[in-house]
Amino acid sequence: MDKQDIKDFTLKELGEAIVGIDEPIYRAKQIFSWLYQKGICSFKEMNNLPDKLIDKLGRHYYISSLNLCKQFKSKDGTEKFLFELSDGNFIETVLIYTKKRKTACLSTQVGCKFACSFCASGRIGFVRNLTPSEITNQILFLEHGLKHKITNYVFMGMGEPLDNYENTSKALLIMNDPKGLGIGARRITISSCGIVPGIDKLKDLGLKINLSISLHAANNKLRSELVPINKRYPLEELIEACQRYIEKTERAITLEYVLIKNKNHSLQDAAQLAAIAKRLRAKVNLIACSAVQGLNFSSPSLKDINIFMKDLVKRKVNVILRKSKGADIQAACGQLAGKERC
Repeated sequence: MDKQDIKDFTLKELGEAIVGIDEPIYRAKQIFSWLYQKGICSFKEMNNLPDKLIDKLGRHYYISSLNLCKQFKSKDGTEKFLFELSDGNFIETVLIYTKKRKTACLSTQVGCKFACSFCASGRIGFVRNLTPSEITNQILFLEHGLKHKITNYVFMGMGEPLDNYENTSKALLIMNDPKGLGIGARRITISSCGIVPGIDKLKDLGLKINLSISLHAANNKLRSELVPINKRYPLEELIEACQRYIEKTERAITLEYVLIKNKNHSLQDAAQLAAIAKRLRAKVNLIACSAVQGLNFSSPSLKDINIFMKDLVKRKVNVILRKSKGADIQAACGQLAGKERC
């Protein structure tokens, strides 16, 4: 019988599995605590469980972990971790430092199928979804392996989290569970390019997760060019899904907007962006485009960025210019590709 990765279960699912091997359901909470609060790597370390149960667990399940392949450190302090998965694929995780925050940027897929025109992840195409354990193991490595005290968690790494909704939602439940990683929902942000059915599912998950929309253009013609999923879920549908999310979760939405030279930073673009932001009462994060090898995109001048930003401010939009960190180690927004090898 093939063993299952015990970290792929939510607490509810683990309870059902434990009952299925003729053990009391309360053991699930003990196991969960060992896995996520103590970060152990072996069933034998679970010293408050009877030997009979430890033997059963070893016969039915295994405890997964990630293999660190390479670690990179930027001159601005940002760290990038290249992990090799059990099947030989690679993912990247980023740790971003600011004055008050230490943010983990997590991946949810190997590659990406949505091919946003300025993003490195989409260039390699879609390979596969990450499992719940492969998502949470990124956190466990940083928090237990390297002893980092993470303040915030953003699903902005490789892949589209809402395209891998089933596994991402399980990871979110494990992260939020008090017996799991115990992370408050308000410290977690999901970033999506605009998967409308996924946004509707996320609003019904029961967690008040922060939602960030990778907008990048405020009219359908340009957005379909830059973010091809817009052809399937155009702006009006996306905006309506965001409104439903806001109504259900009572959480404000952030609009991410990568500024690309000669593409999306005219005053007309600013007016269109302001209209969407005000309709959703959303904050806007402006991000200067990061260079990606093989792609002919670059950032506007600082002068042009400031003109665009000042026009949004004049239109009463809550806007910040987000500094994209880690560019020198290919860890900035849109640069993750998992291409390095051990």
